[in-house]
Amino acid sequence: MMQAGGLPHVLAAPATDPTLSDFNQLIWWMVLLKVAMVFLFLLLSTMFMIWAERRAIGRMQNRPGPNRAGPFGLLQPVADALKLPLKEDIIPLGADKLVFIAAPVISGAIAFISFAVIPWGPEVSIFHHHTPLQLADLPVAVLLILAMSSIGVYGIVLAGWSSGSPYSLLGALRSAAQVISYEIAMGLAFVAVFLYAGSLSTTAIVNAQQHEWYAWLLPVSFVIYLVTMVGETNRLPFDLPEGELVAGYHTEYSSMKFAMFYLGEYINMITVSALATTMFLGGWRAPWPLSLWSGANSGWWPLLWFLIKVYILLFCFIWLRGTLPRVRYDQLMAIGWKVLIPVSIVWILLIATVRAWRLDTHSTAPYVVFGFVIVLILVLAWMWDSAAQQRAARYAAAETADVSEAGQAVAIGPDTHFPVPPMDLPHYHGVDLGGAPGLDVGLSHTETSSREVTGA
Repeated sequence: MMQAGGLPHVLAAPATDPTLSDFNQLIWWMVLLKVAMVFLFLLLSTMFMIWAERRAIGRMQNRPGPNRAGPFGLLQPVADALKLPLKEDIIPLGADKLVFIAAPVISGAIAFISFAVIPWGPEVSIFHHHTPLQLADLPVAVLLILAMSSIGVYGIVLAGWSSGSPYSLLGALRSAAQVISYEIAMGLAFVAVFLYAGSLSTTAIVNAQQHEWYAWLLPVSFVIYLVTMVGETNRLPFDLPEGELVAGYHTEYSSMKFAMFYLGEYINMITVSALATTMFLGGWRAPWPLSLWSGANSGWWPLLWFLIKVYILLFCFIWLRGTLPRVRYDQLMAIGWKVLIPVSIVWILLIATVRAWRLDTHSTAPYVVFGFVIVLILVLAWMWDSAAQQRAARYAAAETADVSEAGQAVAIGPDTHFPVPPMDLPHYHGVDLGGAPGLDVGLSHTETSSREVTGA
């Protein structure tokens, strides 16, 4: 092809850093192709994640894990995917059928939508068409992900309510409270990134990390997000609703409806890992020293760096599950409301002050705000210490208090904050049980206590 001046026309090289305007020129079949790529990637990653989790935790617990279905058990997720549709689909008699069916659909669909604004790489050539490796982008793309997470809470609450079971309802309320609590801290962790990047677009945030990742510039925000993404996905050590109340909000679900919840949980893990990569780990950009190579951040190579970062974070989910025990529910909520949110607010004030000082060094306002923040931190630390001393004094007084006349006093330990029932209740020794089978009511207190402890 020749230009008007007789010079040969050369196709322009694809831009390394996409912008929002690049998404206005996509043709319809390219959009459908990207949708199919995202869908297949999430399904295949979920299958790989299920196999890797069972295999890795098996090694951590000194057992082989899946090793029968295919080489190294690689076909075990395929066997599970074939088994679930063949299970009996049970709907409880007291359930609201329409809502009961809609709840898993909401949870599964929302999980897929959230990944749409995640960038996987720069602008590349697909069938001779230059296009960004990203399905879509918005000026407020990160808010879209937070909004989808909020809508996902509806799937949890509706599943528990529509089942007609008190266990499912309590599990749904606990899960909803947990997700909402940690979603607040997650949103606050993003504020510092927005202040540095100057945009809520995921593409712009990745472009802003060209020279330095936000994981190093904003370490507090990064650590807070790592904690909140575990709580947001109901994974160990924060899977309290499922661990304490049978299976939580999806206790009454089976077959493909349960598979939708199962699929949504693992896709959410992939989404929050990809979001952590985008917001704090440079997105698809190559890490040092690979970044010294001139072609590391062009072509299809960035897709490899993006996948490596995501799978490393997914392995951390497996590592946590095989290492840490569950925390109590009061500890779970205390971490979110009493630690993560206050620390996030103070950190945002500091970051905003630093950014204002760098952008406007001639004004005294940043210095006033910085001084106010320091005073606020000192006051909060003093109040925290005073409250801790008062709690310690109350616990010391409670320990020295006399027990009640009936011997049923509740002991409150200084470290547990939880009521502990006395261990000398009559039914522990077979007293006043009406001769229940397997219990020797005629035994003396000493003999029964001996049998209870030693098993003799």
